[in-house]
Parts: sequence; structure tokens; C-alpha cells
Amino acid sequence: MSVLERISSKEAIALEERYGAQNYHPLPVVLSKGEGVYVWDVEGKKYYDFLSAYSAVNQGHCHPKIINALKTQAENLTLTSRAFYNDMLGRYEKYITEYFGFDKVLPMNTGAEAVETAIKLARKWGYEKKGIHANQAKIVVCQNNFHGRTITIISASNDPVATENFGPFTPGIVSIRYNDIYALQEALEDENVAAFLVEPIQGEAGVYVPDDNYISEAYKLCKSKNVLFIADEVQTGIARTGRLLATCGNCTCADKNCSGTPEVKPDILILGKAISGGVFPVSAVLADNGIMEVIRPGNHGSTFGGNPLACAVAIAALEVVKEEHLAENAYKLGRLFRSEIEKLINKTDLISMVRGKGLLNAIVINDTEDSSTAWEICMLMKENGLLAKPTHGNIIRFAPPLVMTKDELLDCITIISKTIRQFEKQKKPLK
Repeated sequence: MSVLERISSKEAIALEERYGAQNYHPLPVVLSKGEGVYVWDVEGKKYYDFLSAYSAVNQGHCHPKIINALKTQAENLTLTSRAFYNDMLGRYEKYITEYFGFDKVLPMNTGAEAVETAIKLARKWGYEKKGIHANQAKIVVCQNNFHGRTITIISASNDPVATENFGPFTPGIVSIRYNDIYALQEALEDENVAAFLVEPIQGEAGVYVPDDNYISEAYKLCKSKNVLFIADEVQTGIARTGRLLATCGNCTCADKNCSGTPEVKPDILILGKAISGGVFPVSAVLADNGIMEVIRPGNHGSTFGGNPLACAVAIAALEVVKEEHLAENAYKLGRLFRSEIEKLINKTDLISMVRGKGLLNAIVINDTEDSSTAWEICMLMKENGLLAKPTHGNIIRFAPPLVMTKDELLDCITIISKTIRQFEKQKKPLK
């Protein structure tokens, strides 16, 4: 079969089922084109994308500036490995460190790689700077986290689907309750703790937003105990929550008069996904000199990390975020979305709550986690022209591209409302 030969949705799904490992359970829609907030399936039906490739496509599908950077660089040089210098990496390193206010960056490719890198960096800092005895360093994480799926990262998970039959697991990881400052305080009494790794909002768990002061108080606790505060902003970063970073908390960086001073500056910042606008695998670990200097030649690396193509794409993608004021747009549209969904909740027993920040939101379906209700609602939304997907059974995550306009968002809210009404007519009302 030629790669240029058109195939039907049924044929494409059959190919994946026949030749691919079944490690995902996607909605039965086969996409072949994307532009801005829209995607089209192979039969030509148009949909709103309300997932943005798990927040990788914040700048919208196939943003012309990012695609142009990809094409231009691809015609010159794509990969050198780090055995040699290239003329793009230094430019990118300067751009991204100044962009986020850090001294150094360690470039990687995927979010999971970046989390692994941050853990290695924190452990090495713990031994060489904090004075933890060899092989005793601990990383504190939160229950219900999602940092990736490598062996070390799932060692930090309490999700049986992620962990069953994959052991033995990496030692030195301590799990505590999320959004519980006292649990963190107790864990940090251990002098062998090198770092606290946390998502500012737990996205995969169902868009759990902690108390307003949790992140800032956790940061202060870490400072008082000489423990590194690591923010995993792979999903929440790059303007998704209405701030450039979710760790900015309630500062005004989405406003035009912003001072640019974040509420919390992580010791180690992990970025991925939208750092390339969904065009190329790019991730980054940022830290200041006092931490990053423990990494020396041979300690860590990646053949593709920091390749010229990734660097050109990432610079263009980050420029789009600033030029198009995507943080400000996410902030405003997020407030509108939650307000309108609250109105819907008052008219239905099917949705129990909406939560989120910026354009990272979720609705909780009034049914049990093991029910198929959320899946069936997403299937019906697909028929109505909007794509979203459940997480953890009864939760539907909504994360559209940040280039969405107010009129487009209101159109999407109309589709969601219409779908809920249709579902209620088809099914017996939930109690």
C-alpha cells in the first residue's frame, strides 16, 4: 500500500489493530488534516479539537510560522548529534533560558525523558551539593501523578494499570497525598530527600487543581529544608492555564501590565509538549548554574536532544505564544468556559462539577468511575463535531488549542450542551 493512497477510517483502524501494540484506546475517529482549532477525518468531516494532543498543540494545528521554521531548517540541517556543535543549539539555549528566566537548559525530546533527566539531575545535586550519602537520595512525589511511563517514573505511580507486572521498581521514591502541605512537611523531615517533584495541576488524574496556596507553600517548605522544588509543567506549561507557567500561581502574567515576576520559580522546570507546538518532539529541563553544573560530559545525553530541527521549531513555537498573547487568551476564555458550563450544570444532573484553570478544564460526570457514561458522551460529542476523551472513567478533559476565539469557544459550548441534552433523552436520568 502506497503511503499516498487514500484509505477509509475502517481500513486505518484495522491496520492499527493488526500491526500495532494495543497500548491506547482511542476514540474511533481517523484524522488526516489539522488547521488551527480544527481537524478533519479521512472522510472529510470537520471537528473541533478539544484535547490538543494532550496540550501539545497549544498554538493550533500546523501553525504556519512553526511549519515554515520546520521546512526551512529541514532543508539545511536536521541532526548532528552532540558529537559536534551546530549553529542552532546555542541560539535556542539562549532564547529559552531568557524566555523562562533560568541560567541553563538541558535539551531532550519527550516529556518522559525530561522527567527522567530532572530526577537524575536532582539526585546528583543531592550527593554533590547537599551531601546526601551515596545511593540514599529520595525523590518525593504525589499520589495520582502522571509524569510518564518509563520504569523509574511508574515507580512513582499508584495507578495499577501503569504498574501491574512491570516490577521490580526503582527505589528511593516516596509518595505522599497531593494538595496536603502537612504530608509534604512530614516527608521533608528526612534529610535524604533531594527533591519534591510535582505537577502544579494534575492533568491526567482529572484536572485536579490544588488549593491556591499549595504550590507556593510547598516551594517555601522545600527552600527551608534545602530540597529542590521540581515543577513538571509538561502539560500545564506554555500558557495552557492562563499563565506562561502554572507555577506563576495568581500573578498577573496574563495581563498586559504584568511585571513578569512569578509567584514560584522552580529549582528545576520540566517542559515539553507545546514547546514545539506539536510539530516535533522537544522537551527541556531548566535550572540555574548551582544545580546544572553537576552535569558534566558523559553524565547524560541524547542523540536527538538539541538537534537543529528541534531548536528551530521550538524558537518559532515560543515566539507564537508571546506574539499571539496565548496566555491572556487562555485566561479569558477559560473563565468564560467554566462560567458557561456552571450554567449547564444547573440545568442537568448529568454533570456534577467543572474545574480547571485557563483552557485546561474537566467536567465530572455524575456516575461511577467504572461506568461507560463519559465514553458514550464523548462518542456523541464526536458525532456532533467535537473531539474530547475521558480520563479515569467518569471525567472528561477539555483542552482546546489556545488560538481559539471567543465565538469558536461559544460554538463548542453549544455543542457540549446539545450533546448533554441528547444523552439525557437517550438514557434514563442519573440520580
